[in-house]
Amino acid sequence: MKVMEENFLVAKNIVAETGLKHIAIIMDGNRRWAKERHLPSAFGHKEGVSALKRTLRAADDLGIKYITVYAFSTENWNRSPEEVRFLMDLLASTLKNELDEMHDNGVVISFIGDIDALTPQLKQVVNNAVEKTKDNKGVHLQIAFNYGSRMEIVSACKKLAIKVKNGEINLDNITEESLSKLLYTSEIPDPDLLIRTGGEMRISNYLLWQIAYSEFYVTKSFWPEFNKDLLCDAVIEFGNRNRRWGK
Repeated sequence: MKVMEENFLVAKNIVAETGLKHIAIIMDGNRRWAKERHLPSAFGHKEGVSALKRTLRAADDLGIKYITVYAFSTENWNRSPEEVRFLMDLLASTLKNELDEMHDNGVVISFIGDIDALTPQLKQVVNNAVEKTKDNKGVHLQIAFNYGSRMEIVSACKKLAIKVKNGEINLDNITEESLSKLLYTSEIPDPDLLIRTGGEMRISNYLLWQIAYSEFYVTKSFWPEFNKDLLCDAVIEFGNRNRRWGK
């Protein structure tokens, strides 16, 4: 217990000293966690919700302002209809059941991705969560749902092309900054740290533009196992990195 407390204090100091503001997470391993325990994948996804709540509390304790999680990718539609339906229902039930607690804790909820593709009922639940928490001052939870980074970048390029076509800007005005402003994440700083659980070593079409200079941290622990101690481990490793920004 003493070591855990010491790690937390070290991690908290690192957040303060480095200015670590934003952690993006690929929440991988729900199904593998369930399979190892001979349980249906639904149990893994439900336990993943508990892991997210633990992570938000830990992030708040550490002083981390933004957490972005990869909840449902554009490629996840290729899973079985039963699992897709379950994940949609899980989002709805989680927002309904946990919203009051998150609101009381000051959590700000926002979404990135093609939310218009969701059912009207689910869109209403999503919009209600965003509207209710928009003025909170705590951790900002950004949920990537029906999100794909390539799709996001293509969408931003199309918007720029329309501006050029309409004479609003010319080609010389197209810069990294002008494109960044048209991404879903335009109001939030780029991630300082990207954490992937489950041991896989790939990005999976996640925040490709935004993580250009993010530090990567991969843990073999599955997402349902993620907790305050594992988050502190990631932050401490971040503190050991030498971020040179290409210099």
